[in-house]
Amino acid sequence: MRRACIVGSSDGIGLATARALLEDGWQIDGVARSESAIAHPRYAHFRSDVTTPEYRELMRGLSRQPLDAVVYCVAIGEPLSFADFARETRIFEVNLLGAVATAAIVLPSMMAAKRGHLVVLSSLADELVSSEFPSYNASKAALSSYFSGLRAALRSTGVSVSLVRFGFVDTKLAKSRFKPFMLTREAAAGVIARTLRAGSARVSYPLRMVVLVAVLRGAQALRRFFSR
Repeated sequence: MRRACIVGSSDGIGLATARALLEDGWQIDGVARSESAIAHPRYAHFRSDVTTPEYRELMRGLSRQPLDAVVYCVAIGEPLSFADFARETRIFEVNLLGAVATAAIVLPSMMAAKRGHLVVLSSLADELVSSEFPSYNASKAALSSYFSGLRAALRSTGVSVSLVRFGFVDTKLAKSRFKPFMLTREAAAGVIARTLRAGSARVSYPLRMVVLVAVLRGAQALRRFFSR
């Protein structure tokens, strides 16, 4: 039986992904700060914060037997507040450093087994500069760059790394005032399930949002050019 660990499994995309993979016959280890609503014989839930030493110890235990897949769904994002710059640090710790720490723990056993699949959720926001959410966009840009490079480095090991970049998904993270082409959580989970089956390197979805981001990126570049 295939076994996956979903980090961030208690709500949002992570919860929907856990349910989708259970329907596909996977055994799931879920990790999140909160309790899970899932009650299933093939689901085990562990409460932990990705920024803590306890999380790292938990993941070491879960990966003693090589996991077939690990899906990192954890992300936070808040508008920039001059009254709380410490929150900016927390966003990088969760969105970027938590994912890097997870990879550092689970990949060695996958490489030793010459199999395994790490899926990391980024965002189409990784291509845009934001004055409202600078830490979120920048953390996702670094995440996308790192895991794209890591996939290339692991090419000959039998281990796959996939980067999934969504636009807006109907979760508590969708805080922008403008939310075009917003996906349901179930649609996002379906994309992740297909990515696990196909082993795709980089998935950007939906296409309409990819096109819009390209237009916005071009507009930002023009503004920078003419403001010099």
